[in-house]
Amino acid sequence: MYWQEVSGNWFLVPEHPRAIVHFLGGAFVAAAPHLTYRWLLESLYQAGYAVIATPFVNTFDHGAIAQEVLITFEQGLAYLSKKRPELRALPIYGMGHSMGCKVHLLIGSLLNTQQPIERNGNIFISFNNFPARKSIPLLDQAIAQARQFAPDLQLDRRLEFTPSPAETLALIEAQYETPYNLLVKFRNDTIDQTRPLSDVLVHRFPKTTSVRIIKGTHTTPIAQDVQWEASGSFSPFDAIGQFVKQEFYRDIKVLKEEVLYWLEGE
Repeated sequence: MYWQEVSGNWFLVPEHPRAIVHFLGGAFVAAAPHLTYRWLLESLYQAGYAVIATPFVNTFDHGAIAQEVLITFEQGLAYLSKKRPELRALPIYGMGHSMGCKVHLLIGSLLNTQQPIERNGNIFISFNNFPARKSIPLLDQAIAQARQFAPDLQLDRRLEFTPSPAETLALIEAQYETPYNLLVKFRNDTIDQTRPLSDVLVHRFPKTTSVRIIKGTHTTPIAQDVQWEASGSFSPFDAIGQFVKQEFYRDIKVLKEEVLYWLEGE
């Protein structure tokens, strides 16, 4: 199993793919999704799904990020389809974590008015739609310090992402057209905002929107399998190591099972 890069995407394609999963990661780990989300994405590949992960770098213009991500993904898929023509006929599912959810939502609403975006469904894990001041630590302090060195510097104290959190939900309510959606919330996730998203999507698509609440935290999707080699004679330290290993990625295994259950039911 080897990740390959094409047209700015990282991908894994099994011999007989069942569908395509287009993955987008969270704001601070999205630049290398094939590494930060390796265990989860490789699990989908092992279950028969082609995985295309598109990296991106966070800026204040989330609409522009969505546009760039869509172009990058479509270029990569077009290139792959020349070598693997069977990919053209496969259903495409979006899957995002944290800010990656917002980018998928903007692709399916903001950009959907410019061109039809074909998605059989979307998976939103730990949706995050906080304003800039909650998303970027010490933003106010950084602005104040910048003004000390450059008093004439024009920095808007109302600096905000575009579209803003409220504008994002309004766009989804008015323009998002993908009826099949899975929303996953972790019980110990203090920055999750699945609730307002579920209010919108359940209202729009009450029969085809599913919400799952499972154990875990906001960082559960980036958990990795801890390799613990037991010694020749199994000691109490080995027992502790095996316990830590099981606990460390137990929640991500449940996440994988929820995602696969939903994909296989579509």
